Parts: sequence; C-alpha cells; structure tokens
Amino acid sequence: MQSFFRSKPNRRARVCMSFEDFFSSLKAATGRDHQRRDVEELFSEMDISCDGCVGWQTFHNFILQHYKQITHSMWACENIPISQPSIHHCTYNKQEPIVRVLALSQSPPMRYISVSKRGTLIVWSRHLNNIKPLEMCAGPFNKRQRRKRFQGWTTDAVYLGNVHKIAVATLSKAVHFFDVTTACSFEQVHLFGLSHIATALCYWYDTEAPGEKCVLMWGDDRGSVNLLWFLQPFKGLFEMPFTDQTGPVQIFMPDIHAHSTLVSYQHIPRIHGEPINRILYEPHDELIITSSESPGCSVVISDVGQKREEYIWRVEKGVKCFDFSFCLGLLVTAGAGSSVTLWNRYVTSRPTAVLRGHQTAVVDVLIHQALGKIFSYSKDAVLKIWDVPSQRCLKTVRLQFPNIHLGFTPEHGGVPLLLSPDSVLLVTCREYLAALDLRRSESSSRSGLYTCALYNPRLQQVITACAGSTLTVWDVKTGVKRMEIKDAHGTEEVSCMALDVHQRRLISAATNGTIKVWNLLNGLILHKLEPVSNAEVTGVICHHDNQLLATGWSRLIAQYSVAFSEDVYVNADLSWKSGRQHAEDILAMDHCPGLGLLATGSYDGEIIVWSLALQKPITRLQTNQQEKARLPVHKLLFLQRRAQRSPPRSGAVLLSSQKGWVCWWSVCGPRHNYGRFYAPDGSGESVTGLSTDQENGLLVTGDTAGCIKVWDISRYAVDAESAGDLPALMHSWRGHDGAIASSEVLAYGSRLFFLSVSADRRACLWSAQGRRVGCFGQEQQWDLSDRTLIKTTENTPVQSKKRRGQRTANHVSSAGVKVQRSLGRALVRVTWSSLISTLYQSRLF
Repeated sequence: MQSFFRSKPNRRARVCMSFEDFFSSLKAATGRDHQRRDVEELFSEMDISCDGCVGWQTFHNFILQHYKQITHSMWACENIPISQPSIHHCTYNKQEPIVRVLALSQSPPMRYISVSKRGTLIVWSRHLNNIKPLEMCAGPFNKRQRRKRFQGWTTDAVYLGNVHKIAVATLSKAVHFFDVTTACSFEQVHLFGLSHIATALCYWYDTEAPGEKCVLMWGDDRGSVNLLWFLQPFKGLFEMPFTDQTGPVQIFMPDIHAHSTLVSYQHIPRIHGEPINRILYEPHDELIITSSESPGCSVVISDVGQKREEYIWRVEKGVKCFDFSFCLGLLVTAGAGSSVTLWNRYVTSRPTAVLRGHQTAVVDVLIHQALGKIFSYSKDAVLKIWDVPSQRCLKTVRLQFPNIHLGFTPEHGGVPLLLSPDSVLLVTCREYLAALDLRRSESSSRSGLYTCALYNPRLQQVITACAGSTLTVWDVKTGVKRMEIKDAHGTEEVSCMALDVHQRRLISAATNGTIKVWNLLNGLILHKLEPVSNAEVTGVICHHDNQLLATGWSRLIAQYSVAFSEDVYVNADLSWKSGRQHAEDILAMDHCPGLGLLATGSYDGEIIVWSLALQKPITRLQTNQQEKARLPVHKLLFLQRRAQRSPPRSGAVLLSSQKGWVCWWSVCGPRHNYGRFYAPDGSGESVTGLSTDQENGLLVTGDTAGCIKVWDISRYAVDAESAGDLPALMHSWRGHDGAIASSEVLAYGSRLFFLSVSADRRACLWSAQGRRVGCFGQEQQWDLSDRTLIKTTENTPVQSKKRRGQRTANHVSSAGVKVQRSLGRALVRVTWSSLISTLYQSRLF
C-alpha cells in the first residue's frame, strides 16, 4: 500500500503525496471515478497543516482514528435513554383505526387530537387523558338523510398552528376545518366539491411572521398537488358571511374565487401517475416533496413555481412513506418491503444506504434531526431507532399493543408516528396510542453547563464546550449542529479552547490538566499533549508555526510544538522562565502577535507581560496596591488592531476584567494604568465575558448577572486625555438568566453578531443591536444571509439605549450524539482499498 504514496523531497524529507497524486491513487485503489470536490474535502481533512501534502504517517493515523470513531459511534449509543411506552386505548373510536395524531403546540397547554377513520376526533391532554370527543358534521348532500353525523372516511389531517385550526380531508372530496383555539372546539368551515379526493395534507407558515402568507397543500388520488394560499390568515381563511344557520359554513370549491381577498388557489397536475400518499413542503427552496406507490415515479422533489428541473426517484414497488431533512440533505423512504432506504437529495440513481432489520413492511419513518436518529415503525408494532452516522440499529422497541396477536396484523393509520414539540414520540396502532418520552435522551447532553465558546471565521462555525466534557460545533449561518464530540476529556470540565493558526484544528483543555488537539473537519483527535500537572488549565494560545502555550493553576507556561508532529502524544517543553513568576494561580492569558507579547493574569490581580521571543517577563502590571481586597484577573484581551496601527506608547492596548472592573493598560512607557470603569449594573457582579471586533471599535462585556453590554471604545483610552470615566454605552440587555461564561464578536458577511454562552445552558446569537437571532440547537433554524432575518422572537424584555423589545424564549434542542453532514459507512473489512473507498463514500452526504 505504500506505493499509494510517492517520495517527494520537502523540508520534512518524508514520504508524502500531493492532492493530484492522492486523487489518481484513490481512483486506482477503488476502481471508480469520483467527484473532485468530494475528494478535495477528504484530502483537506487530512492536510491540517495546509501545506498541500499528506504524509504516510498522517494518512495512517487518520485511517485508524476514523475507524475508531465509527466503532465508538456504533457502541457508545447502544442504550439510548428512552422511557417505557405508555399505551392508551381510545374507546370512542369503536375499533376504528386512528388515521393521524396532531400536536396542538401553539395553543397552550399542550394538547393532542386523534382523528379516526370514521371521522371521530378525540381531544387528549398532554398526559394522554381523554378530554372529549368531537364529530364532523355531514356534508350538504347528506342532510336530507336526517343524519347530521359524518358518514364517510377520513384520509388525513393537519394542524394549522398560526390560526389554531385543524383540517381533516375525507373521501367525499371535502376538507373540514375545526377551530381548536379553546377547549370548546367546533367545526367552523366545510370546504366541499374538490375536483378529486385529497389523500395527503401538509401545512406551512412562517413561524417568525405567522400573520404572513401561508399555504395548505394536498396531494390527490390523481397524483396532482393542490395549494390553497391564505393571504391574510389572521383576518380569516375564508370570507365568513353572517348567517342565522347553525353548524359550519359551507364553501363550494369551484366558488373559491369569491374569497380572493383572503385565499388563492394553485393546481399542479399529474406529478405522479398514482395517488399521492405523502406530501411535505420545504420552505428553504420552496420545494414540494411527494411520494406514491408508482414504481416509475415514487418520490418527486419539485419547486412551487415549476421552474426548476424535478428530482425523481424510481423505486421498485413504489414508496409508502418518507421523511426529509434539508439540513442533512437526507431523504429516507420505505416501501412495500421491510427495509428503510437512505438517499442523497441530489442523487436519485442509487441509495446511500439500506437499513435492514424489520420482519414486516415498514409503515412509517421519521428523522429526528437534533438527535441524529431515524425512527422506523413496521406493521408488527416494532419500532427501531437507527443512528445516522453509523447507520446502525441502536434500539428495538416491541410495542405490546393488546390488539397485536400472532398471525394477525391490525390496520394502521396513514401516519402512525408523531414527534411532538415536547420530545414525546407517539405511535398509533388501530385504536391504541403509545407514548415514549425522549426528553431524558435530550437532557443527558444538557447535564453540563456551558463553560466557554469561540468562533471560527474560516469555517464559519461556533464551537461550544460544557462542563460535561462535550465539544459541539455549530453552523453559524443556520444554528444547526454540525458535529459533537462527547467525553472529550472523560468526565472533566472543558475549561478553555483555542484555534490553531490555520483555524482547522481545535485545542481544548480541561480542569484535570489534560490538553487535546482535534481536527475540526471531522472531529478526530490528532494529539494528546503531555500535562505538566493535574491542575486546571485556564489558558491556551497558538502563535506562529503552531507553537502552543498553555498555563493555569500550575503557574507554569508549557510549550508544545504541533507544527509537523505526526505523533499522537506530544511532550511538553518547560524551557519558559515561568517558574514562580506568579505568586497565585494564573486565571487568564492572551497574546499579541503584532507586538510579540504574551500576558498572563493571576488570582491576586497581578498581570505579567512576557516577550514571546525571549520567553521571559518584561513588565508587571498591578492594580492599586492600596486596595485591601485584591481583584482577581478573570479575562485578558489585547486590542490587536490598535497595537498595529499606533505606537504602543500612545495608548492602552491591553484590557483586563477584574471583578466588575474593566481595566485599561499600556504595556510600554512610564505610565501603564490608563484607568478603569465598572461595567455591571449591580454591585458585587463580575465581568466574565470580554471581546472586541476586528477594528477595536466595540467592546462587548458579559457579567455574572447575565447582562450583555456593547461599548463604543473607538476613541477611548487612545491617549491620556481620552480615558474618561466611562466609554459610550451603545446597547445593554439582559441576555441570560444565569452568569455569562463567555462572549465573542463575530463577523458574518458585512454584519456583526454577538455570541454568548451562559450557565443557563443556552448559547445565543445576537444582532449588533442586541436583538436575539436564536439559540444554537433550537428547532427553528435561521439564515444569516437573509437581510430581513433579525425579527423579534422572545418575550424577554431587552433594555437598549436605542430601543426596547420583547422576545419569546427559544428552547435549546440539545443532541445526544454527533450529527455531521456526512454519513459514515460501517467498515466491514479493513483492507486498504475498501478502507479508502469507505472514507470517500462517507462524504457523499
């Protein structure tokens, strides 16, 4: 296999290969043509030094680490925390199957509504206690039979969250609308006279603007898609004329044009040759996804305007159910057989993986994006939970419904699975309903508080760390989790993090003195650094040539070289003259490459400025010696741009947060202390978050009260005369309920955003004006490329110099396992050819 590499003279004088060599060798080893872009991504994950070459040792370590990670992913999540199912019997259904269960999440308290095949609607409490039954009224052509009760069959139902209604489709070519605003639910509108039978329903509205245009769509028995666009939903879905008659308002579908001020109708004919059994709407690209049991046209992804080319999947015996994740680019389907098939959204010719394990036909599939899991449910009432990265079945749950007997398969509704917003999975089997609580699996990953965070501008990612020793990588553009590293330092708290000079590696340190280096592109561990003690590491930096410096309660500065090291274990270099320079534990560290300086601050308030070249201290800074109580240094921050563009003697270039005080220091000249100001609103608070923008025009502070403040420091302390009592306060708001652990200023495009993580288990992104974009991990994604994004979503009061706003609390949907864009294949045989092929195939997603 070493012929896979060629000898290339370089400064390391080691066997290595360039990308072109790797690309051609990969083709020769696998015997297949590969997309150049995908191979470049794989090569870049190994080329962490960014020198365009990958050595044999690097390649070997990468292969082994990748294999270990897949194996760990397979076994680490074997026992997913999930509650025992609680089974409830719906006696009102009179043994008729439940067609669908809906979660009424937008009208607190949480309620559920089950819709039976015969049109009986049951309202359930959040604990699945029966509240009351509802019945649909007969259509206008059945009233002459002296029966007002509905006599047909229902096909599907959907919840209209922004207007608190549900829509139920029937075989009588009608849709019934129920008002569920209060417990006294009633049928409000009966839309009849559809051209064809509505077989599958879907509804979408913008959660950030619920009063704007929304759409109810349905697929019919002729394979067509119909869309009702509600233009002003808060004013009403239809024109409601005053009448003395009781019962629902009857609306004839051919007369829908009479309601043109409130609704418009769109028809997309013959997408499928057979009835549509599932329909979804993806708002990101305005996509309509439909499925049918037609082998020639099983799943179709098209756009609303029908302007782009359709993606068509042709599956033998068709598709009966599917689910789609835009974030993962993942389509999951199930047909007449017992297997579950995974597809890339852009590749229709062949599946990425086939999940086998069910004994009978699969009737429903569901993607849990936050947990990185796929739920599949078969006719014999067997629920399987699959891990997305490893594609392995993690758990099998056999639901003991009373109507399940040997040799007898009861009838299931059209959509037997529902994942409610409060993380409860509901499963139906004829007139029975089972509930499985998933909240324990989500809360397990939230057991640790956030301890620190940083922003990677190169990869446009936010990395957070928690006390539970979990590192999480988030996509800053959408807030979606890209990767999670659990047990990064065992059970120890992650105390600090840093990036290497190329921003492709993450350095993390813990309270037990351990330091590790990770590949940010795939989450594999690259190096374990020798600890100098078992004391907490409080500061890690990376300067030129990837030389790492670490310090902490040991009061020593240890140096590590990971520039060209291919060894997993890296020894510590204690040549720095740092022994006993600080009398107390070192709590903070920062460096200034432009001036070649390093600063460390300790518990007794002393700050030492070091020369990186000489590796020894050059200046000692100390707060007022007359103070009886010393002020511990919590944070240190160099103003990098100010140090570059002005002579160091002319102003303050170093900031320290000491208790609630922000102190300003000059590192040169006779005068060092340029003043200080108290940042928090209340007494006894401490500034625990300190960050600035690239131009050093803004200063962002976060304190133990959860408050975030933005200061204008563009002209503050640039000379002796400009250091006043306080810089100008631009914005101030209460961002968290707990103490802020870390804050960052990040630039995305031409706009600035603020990142804050807190002891309240939330990592939030804020606009430059202090309006919350969202919490990382929340179910609702955002899009920073949308200029109109920043909308108020919380009811928490925010006080600002410019405005006051109201926000609603967004919950953090934490994940229990690593979710990444690529799906790894299980390694069956560890041969070089199959291993390389597997690594490449894992990038298909």
